[in-house]
Amino acid sequence: MIKNKKLFLTSIVLIVISMALNFPFPHENPLGDTAITILNIPIKSADGFHFAGVFILILLILGMVLLHRSLEKYHLRSFFAVIIIVSLLPPSLAEAYQKTLANGINAVSYIKDESQCKFVMIGEDTLQGTCELPFENYSNEEVSFTIGFYDGYLFEEDVKMLSLMNSGNPSNVKLLPNEAKVVRIEKEIDVSKIKNHVENGESAYVSLFIQSGKKNRKL
Repeated sequence: MIKNKKLFLTSIVLIVISMALNFPFPHENPLGDTAITILNIPIKSADGFHFAGVFILILLILGMVLLHRSLEKYHLRSFFAVIIIVSLLPPSLAEAYQKTLANGINAVSYIKDESQCKFVMIGEDTLQGTCELPFENYSNEEVSFTIGFYDGYLFEEDVKMLSLMNSGNPSNVKLLPNEAKVVRIEKEIDVSKIKNHVENGESAYVSLFIQSGKKNRKL
């Protein structure tokens, strides 16, 4: 079945590296995005070119080409097998790790697609923000952390929204062992010195980061 062991092993290494760079933990973005951010390489260019994603795709395609050349038969089967493994294995491994081995904030799951924030002006210079954020603690220990908010890809002319929730005292959260709950955060924000800010609006898929000691996760 395998006609060239060197090509086969090289293809497996490239495919595994592509999966590792696309591993969605401990942050929302894959490890590839995190790595190039640490190296101060922009994740996206001004015209939307995604450097990390393209690099991962090149590794995957090269790995699949080498795998095809290394096999005597079952080319189509191997192609579909790789696609399925690459698509399903990284998120499944991340979830399994969280539910079994992780501790502290690494064991905390944030259900982003069920989150929301609402903003409304309640005075000339006062904005009220209310956020509902679903969390689940998979560990058998109590977990405490602070929440921070950020506006994804905010440009100079954009209106600030989620980041306004960072004003005032830190938002502290405590989750009991194996507890799932919706955390509600309410703040009255002085916007008198903020030029671009939301006046009335809502936001779903709330972008945030959680921190405990020196550990932090961008979710």
